[in-house]
Amino acid sequence: MKADEAIANWSRPGATDFIHPSRGISEDAYWESGSKQAELLAADIPPGVKVMDFGCGDGRVAIPLRALGYEVTAVDGSASMVDALAANAPDLTGFQSDGSDFGSHLGRRKTDAVYCLAVLIHLDYASADMLIRNLRAIVKKGGLLILDWPVASEPAEGVAWLDVTTWSQEQQDALAAELGLTSVDDQHVPWQVFRA
Repeated sequence: MKADEAIANWSRPGATDFIHPSRGISEDAYWESGSKQAELLAADIPPGVKVMDFGCGDGRVAIPLRALGYEVTAVDGSASMVDALAANAPDLTGFQSDGSDFGSHLGRRKTDAVYCLAVLIHLDYASADMLIRNLRAIVKKGGLLILDWPVASEPAEGVAWLDVTTWSQEQQDALAAELGLTSVDDQHVPWQVFRA
């Protein structure tokens, strides 16, 4: 699915109900799952640094990560998700972006780490490729890029809203090498960690 199609779907009324499976259990389970993910991220991200949450939704991970002492900027392509974030954490820095206009929001500033969870899995190869390039461009040299970027022995592009796109290991390795990303061997998390 192209990025604009994914953003349109996440902008539909009621889309926040689909942000994470735990929301169907209870709001407490939903927010607890975000706290657990923030703790996992904190195991890799140095304390107190600047972090961007791209695809922040309503703040399920960004809010608890900020509570752990990080300087978090939360970004989402969907205006309704950014509005939901603002309702949940009015003082958390955030803005709407599809990833193509970081310069207009950040200027020349770069961040120490970017995490992008449950975004790439919904995008076609071209949209995901462009987003990864744009995210890499805002990470400081030596910083971290943490991506939910799944590989499979039989890769396939998703075509519907909640389909999952998977990459071949060769596709992922080639783009990571081109962008100067080195994989950090990290077996304790369900996503990939790269050093820029």
